[in-house]
Amino acid sequence: MGFNYPWATREIGFSGDCKRGDKLPSVRPVQEWLTLQGFGVTVDGDFGPATERAVKAFQGKNSVAANGVVDLATHGLLTAPMLRVLAPLAAAPGLGQMMVAYAEQHLTEHPCEVGGQNRGPWVRLYMEGNEGKEWAWCAGFACFIMRQSADTLNVPLPVKSTFSCDELASRARSVGLFLSGLHLTDPQQQLTPGSIFLNRKTTTDWTHTGLVTAVHEETFDTIEGNTNDAGDREGYEVCRRVRSYDSKDFILIR
Repeated sequence: MGFNYPWATREIGFSGDCKRGDKLPSVRPVQEWLTLQGFGVTVDGDFGPATERAVKAFQGKNSVAANGVVDLATHGLLTAPMLRVLAPLAAAPGLGQMMVAYAEQHLTEHPCEVGGQNRGPWVRLYMEGNEGKEWAWCAGFACFIMRQSADTLNVPLPVKSTFSCDELASRARSVGLFLSGLHLTDPQQQLTPGSIFLNRKTTTDWTHTGLVTAVHEETFDTIEGNTNDAGDREGYEVCRRVRSYDSKDFILIR
């Protein structure tokens, strides 16, 4: 896998064959991955006839024996998207460029929620095994990308990881990396790709975060998690957005 993230290992680890009639802890992730791969089933932890049929369809599409049993080979195919995002990339010249490269790698696999609000294997990856309504994961996504990039370059984290936008801003301030949008006069000179943006509600309250991938005069491009094509703060996927500088603050990453 390339990175020592125990919670990620749990997501892609194989714990034994899974088949019709099972109500094991491993059934729910199988149903999540089936749904994420386009073979939608109810995520209820009960391996019934619908799940078996979906497994057979998935196996047939992937040219393996369509027996309805999630064995090691089928499990590997189901979880392949996560294995791909965890694959180390070649080192980039700087941390910011590395973060953009990893964000693009994640975006290619279209991480999104499944099985309920803030739930599913992608949420658990970014939130170190946590999931559920209270676990908004935009900061988790940004910090995971930052950690993956720092590990690749073997450099310290510029800002300690957190699941909280407010805490992320506070930690950036404490190490001199916080740039208030109120002091943003020349974005193309002050910002660099790989920096982190924060949606400002007040000067002490931020509601969403993501990665800056390109800087323009009046707008900037992003890759961000826990949003959607409408730019909602409680979305369901990782996606690419174009944003204005209004009500934004930044964490500078070089």
